Amino acid sequence: MDSLILVLHKALGYLETIRFSDVVDIAIIAYLIYKVLCFAKASQAGQVLRGIALLIILMWGASLLDLHVLNFILSNTLEIGLLAIVVVFQPEIRHFLEQMGSGGITSVFSRHETNVDELENAIDETVDAYAAMSKSRTGALTVFERGSILDDCIKTGTALDASVSAELLKNIFFVKAPLHDGAVIVRNGRIVGAGCVLPLSSNANISKELGMRHRAGIGATEHTDALVVICSEETGSISVATNGTLRRHLAPETLRRVLRNELLPQEKQDDKKDLLSLSLSVLRESWRGRKGERDEHEDVE
Repeated sequence: MDSLILVLHKALGYLETIRFSDVVDIAIIAYLIYKVLCFAKASQAGQVLRGIALLIILMWGASLLDLHVLNFILSNTLEIGLLAIVVVFQPEIRHFLEQMGSGGITSVFSRHETNVDELENAIDETVDAYAAMSKSRTGALTVFERGSILDDCIKTGTALDASVSAELLKNIFFVKAPLHDGAVIVRNGRIVGAGCVLPLSSNANISKELGMRHRAGIGATEHTDALVVICSEETGSISVATNGTLRRHLAPETLRRVLRNELLPQEKQDDKKDLLSLSLSVLRESWRGRKGERDEHEDVE
């Protein structure tokens, strides 16, 4: 009991030394660490951060065990790695600085909510457009941006700011239209670029049946978290590429389900499922009530 009182007394002594500025300092650092982790998750930089953490742990172990040569190699590797990170994440860093310069520091740390209604409309219009282009065998390539920023790809095409509609997509990908050869990029439910050039996949195991449009769609998803919808002009087949993999021969309703599962927030999907379940329950109870009334009427007769 005396030892516990002694520990509490020391803890209170430490708390008395904490100033208000220390609390603010810790809060800012904690928030910055949180934003870095969110950035890593959104830009798929988690593997890079894990690699850096592993190097730091190895350096600490080498220093603890007096492994001077290994410690020297790891120290220099970490210094070069920090420069490499600046090069690899140059688009994200530039976007961060541009956002800070245009909207101030609050625009950088404020949470940007996706317009779910506009995204739902974009999904429905995209499915309608691809259903029509599949029948007419019109080649199409649409990229849905998620966490990874695709500004470099947008700069290779024509910048737009338009709502997604089936007619607009069909006009863009019309074979004689000037922008039909490139990709359409959709950000937060709006078209932000057309005629954009995507990097081709370097995967040697891709089927020889797939052309450049499919290879570009797969390549765009190998290093980003984007989702790409492809329509083949040879067969009219609809495909979806995510994380470097391709799902082929999708029906329009299957495409709608895939886009909703991949793009819509989980809370919205749960709300829709609850609403659908409630509607089915109401219809089921109504049908049972009517059936019971018919049975009672037959018994009276």
